[in-house]
Amino acid sequence: MVKATELKADQGDAKAQNNLGNMYDNGQGVAKDDAEAYEWYLLAGAQGDEEAKKAIELMERVLTPAQRAEGQKRAREFKPVKAAP
Repeated sequence: MVKATELKADQGDAKAQNNLGNMYDNGQGVAKDDAEAYEWYLLAGAQGDEEAKKAIELMERVLTPAQRAEGQKRAREFKPVKAAP
């Protein structure tokens, strides 16, 4: 399930990005990584995903400045991959 979610998230699917953020946020199938979770939530939230926007608000209360900066950097550098034909 993680691989399929990662693939869709890498392709720019907002729901998959939110789901992947949730996986990293809770350590479900992946190692817990708050900066990584924040990145995926930011990407999904930028596309209008309401669940991700709520998660961003919650995470911003507990992230260290370094984690926040790292997540924002990763989100800025994100480039979606094209789906295979």
